Amino acid sequence: MTTTRRLMLLGSAAAVAWPGRHGAAQGTQQGTQDHAHPAPPAPASRQPAPSDAYVYIGWPQDKQTVVGTRFKVWFGTRNFGVAPAGVTKVNTGHHHLIIDAPLPPPTEPIPNDRNHLHFGLGQTETMLELPPGKHTLQLVMGDAEHLQHDPPVVSKRVTIEVRAARAPAVVAAAPQ
Repeated sequence: MTTTRRLMLLGSAAAVAWPGRHGAAQGTQQGTQDHAHPAPPAPASRQPAPSDAYVYIGWPQDKQTVVGTRFKVWFGTRNFGVAPAGVTKVNTGHHHLIIDAPLPPPTEPIPNDRNHLHFGLGQTETMLELPPGKHTLQLVMGDAEHLQHDPPVVSKRVTIEVRAARAPAVVAAAPQ
């Protein structure tokens, strides 16, 4: 038996549900909107974080060589909790893994692309696949809206070397 997973097109739903985002028309009270020059959206407020909160990459460690292009990365926090995206709870957030990229500005939402992986279900580990070579990994906690906390809860940047796994030796059978 096969099952089909259906994905909801959140971008379209967001544009309908939240006027003023994703190019949707903006409106104001009493119809006083200047359509030629729409007002910029108000910046979202960042959630506070304890000054002693921190996040870290438990594995791989800094300057480690990883054999094989697919490997597990696990995350940890101290003095801070993990909650799924969309859940607003004091002193919690969800992990974002930054790969081979600088940290985004703390006042902007954390991007979601191949260099900025979101773990919005509250995951604390992942299987990562990277090509052979040097790579940097860094974690940043995001709030319910994917904004960094104030102050930001950011790990140390970890530099790793990824090496391709050696192919198993093939032994030719002797002719009989």
